Amino acid sequence: MTEPHRILLSVLCIFLGAQSLSAADLPQADARKLNVLFIAVDDLNNHLGCYGNPLVKSPNVDRLAKRGVRFDRAYCQFPLCSPSRVSLLTGLRPDTTRIFDLQTDFRKSTLPQVVTMPQLFRQNGWFVARVGKIFHYGVPGQIGTSGLDDPLSWDRVGNPRGRDKDEEDKVTNLNPANRGLGAALAWYESPGTDAEFTDAKVAAETIRLLEERKDKPFFIGCGFYRPHVPWIVPKKYFELYPLDKIALTQNPFNDRDDIPPPALTVRPPNYGRTDEECREAIRAYYGSISYMDAQLGKVLDALDRLKLWDRTIVILWGDHGWHLGEHGLWQKMSLFEESARVPLIFAAPGQKGNGKASVRVVESLDVYPTVADLCGLIAPNNLAGASLRPLLNKPGLRWERPAYTQVQRGDAAGRFMGRSVRTDRWRYTEWDDGRRGVELYDHQKDPREFTNLANDPKHAGTVAELKGLLQKGRTAP
Repeated sequence: MTEPHRILLSVLCIFLGAQSLSAADLPQADARKLNVLFIAVDDLNNHLGCYGNPLVKSPNVDRLAKRGVRFDRAYCQFPLCSPSRVSLLTGLRPDTTRIFDLQTDFRKSTLPQVVTMPQLFRQNGWFVARVGKIFHYGVPGQIGTSGLDDPLSWDRVGNPRGRDKDEEDKVTNLNPANRGLGAALAWYESPGTDAEFTDAKVAAETIRLLEERKDKPFFIGCGFYRPHVPWIVPKKYFELYPLDKIALTQNPFNDRDDIPPPALTVRPPNYGRTDEECREAIRAYYGSISYMDAQLGKVLDALDRLKLWDRTIVILWGDHGWHLGEHGLWQKMSLFEESARVPLIFAAPGQKGNGKASVRVVESLDVYPTVADLCGLIAPNNLAGASLRPLLNKPGLRWERPAYTQVQRGDAAGRFMGRSVRTDRWRYTEWDDGRRGVELYDHQKDPREFTNLANDPKHAGTVAELKGLLQKGRTAP
């Protein structure tokens, strides 16, 4: 028994007159250190079975959702890999991190003294490691390297490299004019086996760490690469999705008429590709989800085998959404729902909400304070998010916090920001503080954001209210 516990025991004995009170009578839940397994998936949107997609086969994500709380309306802070990941891992908004691109190192530029989420655990005695992509590095170019990693965050790192790196010259590329395969709609139905690919190696290394560290507290980051492009996975995963079963997104013929130009990053719509080509791209994306899901299943099996569930918090998170033709858009970097919304699942031991879903609006920023709270750690006092622990115990609890997402644009006149706030009912967006366009969507009546109400006089009051809320978000930490 530690000295603080002895003192507490003596005080309790005096107060209660319980001379027989022993250490066994003290609460034990907080006396042990919980493990953390943080699973980040690159470019994963909400097209998953547990989120209501009837076609996509994601049995292991679905299996994890049944063990934890599935957040149905979770939003990233910036729909691009590095800004989103830095925001979550530092607990700070992009306006604070000043990370708006894929090249800037936060540790060497804006935040040299910041304490990241894994670093907090490292400072408090946990073994801390990552395998694969947790902080940013470019996919596919930097697979096998540490990219823009943060050495202060880890005791050990692993950078697997698989067969997919060697087959990039074989891809079908729908938009070769885009710079590099990381920005192209590109895929290849590989004859390889699961174990040969990078994500299988990520799973294998993660499992080795779980086996090695099962008896001592750990924080392990497991970063999967797919479904980030290029979609190079075994052919059998493509075959799960016959083209005639894939439905294209149906947009109104005049959908783009009321959308401000900065909101539309793909011109012409769908890059001008045919319906058949779009179906092929969707099939490749879905196949890549199912391949990643199969590798996730190996990690979950290891948690079963090692009997780690009752002392391990498992989080699955997508770094941002991904368009599949909504508004004629593909990929990320928009402020529409499909780009800003992310999958988020928290499976933490003993939470009363496990097995349920929460429809409350939450942010990626909330992950850091939640994990620190669950593990009894004192997080930095400048974190912008809030602990989700109340929702893990009662998923339907009243929750008034909105979600903020932003993205940067640039033209001949310079760079400017698009900013969006999501509440329970509304999404409100301003481009260049409204100078280049404003959007308002009513999610009760228009969940696919087809009708921009920003200029409708009947909604002037709502616009004014949300404008104030958006400004408030800019002045927050």
